Amino acid sequence: MPEAKDAPPILILAEPLIQAGLERLLEDSFQLKTAASPETGRVALVVWSVSAGMPAATLERELMQLRERWQPAPLLLLLPAETNLPSSWLLQLEADGLLQQAAPQEIRSAIETLLAGGRVVELRPLHGVQIPHENREVLGLGQWLLQSGLAQIEAEALRCQRWLDLQPVGLNALLLAGRLRELSLAKRLLLWLWGPVSMAFPAEAPLQRPEPQAVVGITLRERTAIGVWNAIQERLIAAASAGLSNQSGQLMALEGLNPDHRRDLLLALLAQFDLLITRFRHEQLRGEALESRWLGQQPELRRLSLRSMAGEYVQLPLEGGLLPVAKSLSEASDLSAVDPELPSALPMLAALITAQPILVDGRLLAPDEPQALLHLEALISNWLIRSAELISAEILASCSAWPDLRRYLLRSDLLPTRNLERLRNQLNSQQRWDALFERPVQLYESRRLLYGLQQGAIVPIEQMEPRDQELQQLSWGQQLITLVLEGRDALAPQVQSLFKRLGDLLVVVLTQVIGRAIGLVGRGILQGMGRSVGRG
Repeated sequence: MPEAKDAPPILILAEPLIQAGLERLLEDSFQLKTAASPETGRVALVVWSVSAGMPAATLERELMQLRERWQPAPLLLLLPAETNLPSSWLLQLEADGLLQQAAPQEIRSAIETLLAGGRVVELRPLHGVQIPHENREVLGLGQWLLQSGLAQIEAEALRCQRWLDLQPVGLNALLLAGRLRELSLAKRLLLWLWGPVSMAFPAEAPLQRPEPQAVVGITLRERTAIGVWNAIQERLIAAASAGLSNQSGQLMALEGLNPDHRRDLLLALLAQFDLLITRFRHEQLRGEALESRWLGQQPELRRLSLRSMAGEYVQLPLEGGLLPVAKSLSEASDLSAVDPELPSALPMLAALITAQPILVDGRLLAPDEPQALLHLEALISNWLIRSAELISAEILASCSAWPDLRRYLLRSDLLPTRNLERLRNQLNSQQRWDALFERPVQLYESRRLLYGLQQGAIVPIEQMEPRDQELQQLSWGQQLITLVLEGRDALAPQVQSLFKRLGDLLVVVLTQVIGRAIGLVGRGILQGMGRSVGRG
């Protein structure tokens, strides 16, 4: 325990009750100072407990003043659980540490990390921001129909996913997984069919939807390229080891492997990625040379990962003899394919090797910034999942002709040849559909689909980026899809005008023609009835 005179000085800014608790927690290890101290002097760290209900503008202004007053001391913010500020906004704050609902030991650990030059982010909101209910009058007709259908699909998908989590294997699990794929296809079909209608009947004013609060946990022990990669690697290893469920809405070859080999494959890819990044740091590659070397190493990296997952010393019988699994798989697999949906690796590699800033949502951020680190994690997890998909597809192809390999690597329900071939056919059909239709649409709309690892699940992440160069490289059949989309966009205003004119015409016919005719007929009937009563 350091002596009081040698301990680092820490300034605590908090309400009296919270300040007293922090002083009791930290007084044995640090010199504690408060705003009421007559001589505050230099401090090594500022701890600020933010009061509940503080407006965002006030929080941002106070934070800027504290940074200007106590530079270069790092700043640790203690946030209440009931804050209504979204996690995406909190991550943009210029604070070295963010703790929400922190336990006493977590506060001490975070202080030690910050004093050592690291960074800590732990956001645990008490509840997510609730999306306000939208009624039919606020939305346009087309948008209301579209969102109503999507809400029903999402509710059914959530119900199926909950049942699937309770029973992840067996016949019911296969039926539920098929139902989820049907719902995903229905969602895409609904977007395609009702998209023009939502454009023809727009809402009167755009609706601002608050983002749900997310749980975020980042511990960065050193704010360098090596520290950033170590933090991301720890998070991805924890996610891969926890067992992954597929919530991407796509059928994946990776699902065909049994859970143990699925985990081993992901961990092997991460280990090879780590070795390759370390080698690039020593070689001091930059720019196009770095990206070219990265692309050239991909087949070998996949081959080594495949051998590591299969086991170098495992042998299985085939046609009366024993064959080494790792060697046989690597020789029979074509691992040189290129996934066109993988983004350029140069920004990711430059951030991890030389700590170059990376562009995130229109802002150039240092790799140690929370938003930049999460973006890098999304890029690496996307590479990880897509590389594992390519390897898994080759494994499924080899297993179709090697029964004992099927028993060793695949799920038990894929032991029958019919089930395995059905899965392979479905994967091939999905790949052809994506290449023919989904990819041209994504290119035209400047979207890129990434696969992320979040809370033990593979989830889709949409990223917006210009893809004009890839759009020009499409075949004529794929470009025809983009022409159809462009024609739909061009016709949407005319469709809106046509429906509006038809509506006006219908109003005129109903009120001026049919309404008056009904009124005249009714008046004649009443007059006739009056004469009949008078005569009687």
